[in-house]
Amino acid sequence: MTVRTPLAVTLAALASGCIAWLLGARATAETCWAAGTIIAIIPATWWAVTALRRGRLGVDIIAVLSLAGALAVGEYLAGALIGVMLATGRSLEAGAERRAAKDLNSLLERAPQQAWRRNADDVASVPLDDVVAGDLLVVGTGEMVPVDGEIVSDSAVFDESALTGESVPVRRHAGQRVCSGAINAGAVIEIKAVAAAADSTYAGIVRLAQQAAAESAPVVRLADRVAAWFVPATLLVAGAAWLLSGVPTRAVAVLVVATPCPLILAAPVAIVSGMSRASRLGLVVRGGAVLENLGRATTLVLDKTGTVTGGRPRGTEILVAPGWTVAEVLRLAASADQFSPNVLARAIVDEAALRGLSLSMPVDAVEEAGRGVTATVDGHKVSVGGHELPAKPPPWALAALSRAAPEGAVVAWVFVDGRLAGAILLADPLRPDAWRTIRRLRAAGITRAIMLTGDRPGPAEQIGAVLGLDEVRTRQTPADKVAGVQAEAQRAVTVMVGDGVNDAPALAAATVGVAMGAHGATASSEAADIVLTTDRLDRLADAMVIARRSRGIALQSAVVGMGLSLLAMGFAAAGVLAPAIGALLQEAIDVAVILNALRALRGADAPPALGAEAEELIRRFSTEHDRMRESLAMFRDAAQLLGSGERRAALTALCSADEFLHQTLLPHEHAEDRNLYPALAAPLGSPEATATMSRMHGEIDRLARKLHSHVQIAQARGRIGDDQIDDLLACLYGLHALLTLHFAEEEENYFVLLPSRTT
Repeated sequence: MTVRTPLAVTLAALASGCIAWLLGARATAETCWAAGTIIAIIPATWWAVTALRRGRLGVDIIAVLSLAGALAVGEYLAGALIGVMLATGRSLEAGAERRAAKDLNSLLERAPQQAWRRNADDVASVPLDDVVAGDLLVVGTGEMVPVDGEIVSDSAVFDESALTGESVPVRRHAGQRVCSGAINAGAVIEIKAVAAAADSTYAGIVRLAQQAAAESAPVVRLADRVAAWFVPATLLVAGAAWLLSGVPTRAVAVLVVATPCPLILAAPVAIVSGMSRASRLGLVVRGGAVLENLGRATTLVLDKTGTVTGGRPRGTEILVAPGWTVAEVLRLAASADQFSPNVLARAIVDEAALRGLSLSMPVDAVEEAGRGVTATVDGHKVSVGGHELPAKPPPWALAALSRAAPEGAVVAWVFVDGRLAGAILLADPLRPDAWRTIRRLRAAGITRAIMLTGDRPGPAEQIGAVLGLDEVRTRQTPADKVAGVQAEAQRAVTVMVGDGVNDAPALAAATVGVAMGAHGATASSEAADIVLTTDRLDRLADAMVIARRSRGIALQSAVVGMGLSLLAMGFAAAGVLAPAIGALLQEAIDVAVILNALRALRGADAPPALGAEAEELIRRFSTEHDRMRESLAMFRDAAQLLGSGERRAALTALCSADEFLHQTLLPHEHAEDRNLYPALAAPLGSPEATATMSRMHGEIDRLARKLHSHVQIAQARGRIGDDQIDDLLACLYGLHALLTLHFAEEEENYFVLLPSRTT
């Protein structure tokens, strides 16, 4: 019998009795209500016994006693009402928790069931369980490595992001190890199995996830925590009333008014209302207990790749050789790469599309796994990728390597007709909403935030510093992540956020596991308690605000309802309230607390909607940011030319920077002051919300005017004077730092408001 059956039957019995009573058939009405009460006792007793076996003294005990008491004194209407309330609460909980089981089937389904084994004469498909150490296996392009192995081919390229969190494909050579679960991102390769499937890395991740899920502590519902003191209090008052008065009816009256509907129904209503609000924001919450726990969380554990970063490489900076422009180098590189499936090639093509560049059709394109593409574009031989540099790289190329190293970026070198023309730096950037999300989570009650990532220390520690995290641990294996999360969960209620297959065990081990499900692995979504179906990290902060508010309202409804019940119990024990009157009074209390619980459907202090004008302006200025962002590097490039003594080239760069400032950037900033910031005043609550941005515009304008004056002086002289160098360097580096920070602040504070929030 499902939990829906008692609800349907008790509701039918109550409704039938009410109809019979209105028609004057009082005896039939009493019979219907008595039947509903008896029917309600059966599942209530089973639920109570089940809870006792698990060592929990829950609200079901009082429900059983109150139903029995209503039957004993003939208060069948009260019993029928209690039965409906009890069944409704159970049905709500069951509906919310139907998907709560942590199903790891997708992990198993994702693993290959067959492997291509090379025999003496051919290559045959064999069941994965038949593979043993020493077998020679063939792995096709895009296929998952079936077992841990040793590379036999000369070289291979793997996408290991699901295992390690490293977003950039990894190149390995003959004799090196590769773990099962990695994706072959290059040409067809051969590997020698070093372990059977059951002993390989991927199977180990599955076992870790299953073990972590099994070892997770059982959740104690809010209602049961309140019931822990309410049940003994009820039994004590009822027993004392009977013992002192010698009238058993008083004990029954106490049990009737003590019916715990504020716990059985009001608390779940508040929690389910919160879940309803969360679902409108793109959050799948798998059970009311999950939302309750999220509302108590104080520790946050984050993965890096795909969680606080976008999970996909993108062009972060482009450096070019003298005589080349950024647009031309990027256009040629993207034209050569446009038909490559490589993730880095796609990032280059996307960057060209973002800048509105028109691509040419490549001819004779050849791709070498792990090295890149060579093609003929507009009559020029263009090579893009990890090609070898000249024996003596030019200074600008060395500068590209220097800039890439601290950020963990990959450099795609662009050769045109055999000569090095440019370098495209590719990295997995921080999500624009990441910093704002962490700030909001701390405001919502998170006191400790740490990052566990399989990535290298350099880029991870930089992100940790930017976000203000309390701790960053790098090169973490799935087992390391599980151990780290379990240690945190022992100290406090812990939320783990991740997106890859390697995060699934840690998500299962956390008090609350949250998966970035828009682009993340299905396995992590299945192991998680909450799935973010939109690719926005700030929805996690929304979820926590909703959880805390819903839990607070649920607790308020439960405590106030129980407090009123305790007061009524006192009058019932004194003989002032008969069971029938007590039942009516209890229903009035129930209605009041349920109406209070429904407040969780609304948001607290929700900001006004952006409005069509503000949304359109944000889209406009966000697009302009995307177009201008890469041009910000020209200020640093000009400063480096000036510092290296190349004054003629530096003057040319200064003129280009000055032109960019006055023809593109400053008109953009002035338009923001005139149009965007006033439009944001109402949604943000005050014109002062954008005051610091306007002040920064003033400083940018001041430095731009100073740079313009220096350019005019240098042009009049025909050269840059010694007396100008120090101030020019200060201007150029100041503009680069100020504009980079200003762009980031606007994007994090204003542009992430798109699309407008649903509250």
